Amino acid sequence: MTSIPSVRFHDGREIPQLGFGVWQVADDVAADVVEQALRAGYRHIDTAAVYGNEEGVGRAIRASGVPREEIFVTTKLWNDSHSREDALAAIDTSLEKLGLDHVDLYLIHWAKPIQGQYLEAWKALIEIQKAGKATSIGVSNFPKAELEEIIEATGVVPVIHQIETHPSFQQTELREVQEKHGIVHQSWSPLGQRETGSDLTDPVITEIAAAHDASPAQVIIAWHLAKGFVVIPKSVTSERIIANLAAAELTLTDEEIAKIDTLDRADGRIGGDPATCDF
Repeated sequence: MTSIPSVRFHDGREIPQLGFGVWQVADDVAADVVEQALRAGYRHIDTAAVYGNEEGVGRAIRASGVPREEIFVTTKLWNDSHSREDALAAIDTSLEKLGLDHVDLYLIHWAKPIQGQYLEAWKALIEIQKAGKATSIGVSNFPKAELEEIIEATGVVPVIHQIETHPSFQQTELREVQEKHGIVHQSWSPLGQRETGSDLTDPVITEIAAAHDASPAQVIIAWHLAKGFVVIPKSVTSERIIANLAAAELTLTDEEIAKIDTLDRADGRIGGDPATCDF
């Protein structure tokens, strides 16, 4: 079984660096593929309330035979539940759907600055952690100013920040802020797949993949791991579930990492802009 490294949070807890994401995976499909992932060796599952598949994830955890204490489970607070009352109710709903008494990590899914309730939501997450319903707490999709604001206002630093990150969009500025505060960086959309193309087909990536007799996806995942990022690729096919996990065994050279670093570009964003999103 592939050995997955862990990354330590500033609160002393650890997260498996390579996890399994289930965005855009239907509930019944999630029940199947998450169980496959756990049997293959993944020990970190990333879901969210808005994904609509927390029940399937919970069924998979129970069916896998893997002890609960060996599985790191993340879920997220959606944008319609940023008020204190709604956030406190949302974690209970998520736990009920997952069939768990706590999650290992609870995130605010988007800051949504236009709504103006992200600070209230963060204070609610602090309460949720104190109540033992989330072992660690963090954020996702926060602009720099809002990230700094919640830290200054509460004195509580998120353990992790999950944001869009891939070779063509590397989030250098936000990563500098995170490093200042000891916040772990986590990548979503790690393979840079978009309608107009993909980081998977970039000549730099494909050349490195050929040199290692690896797939482009494995090279990109290995790059994330080499950079110290936590990464959560998604797949619903057995072969890719296993292949993505095997990327943890691929070691890139410093020169190869540097080549991938040069692929960063200002217009590389695929998803919504956290500063202006309104959904």
